[in-house]
Order: sequence, then C-alpha cells, then structure tokens
Amino acid sequence: MAQGFRPDRVGDQIREELSEMLARGQVHDPGIGFITLTRVKVSADLQVAHIFYTTLGDAAGRRETQKALERATPFFRRQIGSRVRLRRVPEIEFRFDEAVQHQDRIEQILRDLKQEDAHRAESDIQTPLDAPRDDDSR
Repeated sequence: MAQGFRPDRVGDQIREELSEMLARGQVHDPGIGFITLTRVKVSADLQVAHIFYTTLGDAAGRRETQKALERATPFFRRQIGSRVRLRRVPEIEFRFDEAVQHQDRIEQILRDLKQEDAHRAESDIQTPLDAPRDDDSR
C-alpha cells in the first residue's frame, strides 16, 4: 500500500525541521522576525524546495525578512541535510505566501456582506412591505 506522494512527505519533514529551528532560536539573524511557515512545495525530483511563509508587518518589513532568509539559506540547507535523510539536499527558495493575504481579504469582504445583509434586514423590519409609502398616497 502506498504511503503517499514522496515530495509531499519530504516537504512536511522540511517544514517541521525549519519550524523547530526558528522556534528554538537557532537562527541568529535579527532580520528574521516572527514568521510562520505555511507550506513547503518540493519538486517531483526532490531538487528544489519552495518554502512559503508569512510575516507580520508592512512591505518594508517583508523585504527585510526576505533578505534575512536569503542570507540564512545556506545554514538552513546544511541543517536540513543533517536532519533529513536524503541523497541530495534540495535547493531552498523562500517565497512570501500571498494566499494568506488573499484569504484575509476574502474574509473581510464576507464579513462586510454579512453586516450589510444584517443592516438591510433590520431596515426591512422597520418599514414593513405592506405599509403605505409616500408615493402610494394617491
């Protein structure tokens, strides 16, 4: 019985190891602030790992975090090589995960629509449909 798609399993292992390193403060670059690793996508040949992350802050803070992650990439790659049993350690590329921002925007739109519907329902209760209006007074 198959145990799953190997790149997905390797990606999960890489994400766990990197998350542990970041949580324990093993990376001493002050540019790497509070980040969350959202997912790791490993190519089918296990040669490249795209690591998606999110961080708090504005665009300037994101650029600084990206630069710090690029500086720390060789360290991460060495650590992955010693912690995960692979014949060849994949190249690591960090990418900011735009999907989280899109999800937040969609959730905000849905909240706004819900408030708008509630406001509309409230105004409908205050003015019943069968009540005479000013333009119906003929």
